[in-house]
Amino acid sequence: MKRISTFIMVLVCAFASAQTIDDVLRFSSEDLQGTPRFQAMGGAFGALGGDLSAINVNPAGSAVFNYNEITFTGTNYHRNNDAFYGGGMTNTTMNDLNFNQAGGVFVFQASDKNPWRKIALAVNYDMVQNFENEFLARGSSSVGIDNYFLNFAQGEPLGPLRTQDGEYIEDAYLDIGSSLGYGPQQAFLGFQAGIIEPVADDDSNTSYYSNANYNSVNQRYVNNTSGYNSKFTFNFSGQYKENLYVGAALNFHSVFYDQVTYFDEDGYNANSLIQSSSFDNLLHTDGSGFSFSLGAIAKLNESVRIGGSYQSPTWYRLRDDTSQRINSNLAVSDISYINFGIVNLYPDYRIQTPAKITGSAALVFGKSGLISFDYSYQDMSQAKLKPSSDPSFADENNYISNTLGVVNTYRIGGEYRIDQVSLRAGYRFEDSPYEDGSTVGELNAYSGGIGYNFGASRIDLSYTRMEQDVNTYFFDGGLDLASLVNRVNTNISLGYSMKF
Repeated sequence: MKRISTFIMVLVCAFASAQTIDDVLRFSSEDLQGTPRFQAMGGAFGALGGDLSAINVNPAGSAVFNYNEITFTGTNYHRNNDAFYGGGMTNTTMNDLNFNQAGGVFVFQASDKNPWRKIALAVNYDMVQNFENEFLARGSSSVGIDNYFLNFAQGEPLGPLRTQDGEYIEDAYLDIGSSLGYGPQQAFLGFQAGIIEPVADDDSNTSYYSNANYNSVNQRYVNNTSGYNSKFTFNFSGQYKENLYVGAALNFHSVFYDQVTYFDEDGYNANSLIQSSSFDNLLHTDGSGFSFSLGAIAKLNESVRIGGSYQSPTWYRLRDDTSQRINSNLAVSDISYINFGIVNLYPDYRIQTPAKITGSAALVFGKSGLISFDYSYQDMSQAKLKPSSDPSFADENNYISNTLGVVNTYRIGGEYRIDQVSLRAGYRFEDSPYEDGSTVGELNAYSGGIGYNFGASRIDLSYTRMEQDVNTYFFDGGLDLASLVNRVNTNISLGYSMKF
């Protein structure tokens, strides 16, 4: 009986779908999350402070607190994805309930003779990205999955694509990936699945043709992601005299990301040798990151405040592993032994996201309310995959610098107080990270909320709606099949704050 095991090999070649511009974008952006008050006002807190999630924008904000305070927040995430592909549209929705924020600030008052009126220490956890999402795309196409394998196979000798006498197919799959790289490994899958055939039955053959015959094929693609990017912030700030607040923060990220894609194809011509095929891929990424931030807030008078902050690059160290499985009506009998239990491990790599600069202004109308505005600048062309000595990273970094551009982000928020009740609203706009505005569109977000102050404690509720178009490719290389996905994410958050 054939053995079933998990084989793990370290690939010395860069994996095409694991370290690309997509990874840079995935970990360079942060969702508008945090406390309900922060979310309801569109995250426009750079000149305000006084909220635990505000220290993500400006670390001087913790010195605005007058009392010790703790806050906890839970959020329901609703995803609505309309995928346009092959002349049709498919809608997918999902919900995820998560605990996304917790933190506390400790305020130490000084004597009136001390120019440093108070010092604040804060510790906060924010889930800055929630990767729970899924979309389904289906339709017809004149380009089939056979082209994916042909693109990798042409020019590759047939010999390594065969299994040797007594060699298990899963051993051969891992060995070719380890010794020859990702491209020959994909050619091996296509050949063993019977999707492609050599022109000549000779080990030195380097030309291949497809066993699939079609004018158009029916395709179904499912993309399921899960995981998070969380940030622990350790913050120190102080108030100098009456009108100046300064602060700094150290940020520690923890990353966990899974992406599973399922691709099925049928609808071939009646005389086609291939009548059905499927190709599934699993990517797992985990790692950590570090960044720091500096900021200041100045009160120009009783009504006007301005703020400025610098967010350093985030330096991530990440690890990838991948698994694949494939099948067709012509596949070899033991093709099922190449499955998600057969794991390709890759060397650690690093991502350096660009720095961000934020300028802020706010008008405070006594105890009646306020209006706040933030502007952030981030040059995505400065993002980098490392080590830069890796030739594939050098090529990808060159592509990043020529493809991505400046992301301008605008946030505006307001709050109106009626006795113990606070009514809030906000708006956020973010440019496409792509220079030409393609692939990823502009982001628009609207938010609102309400809070009730009990005196020593407060309860807050917020609603946020974010919309963005994303052109999602089914595979990172070999074939340019893509679906335009209209993403509408709505978050409902409930938080509780207590002074002590």
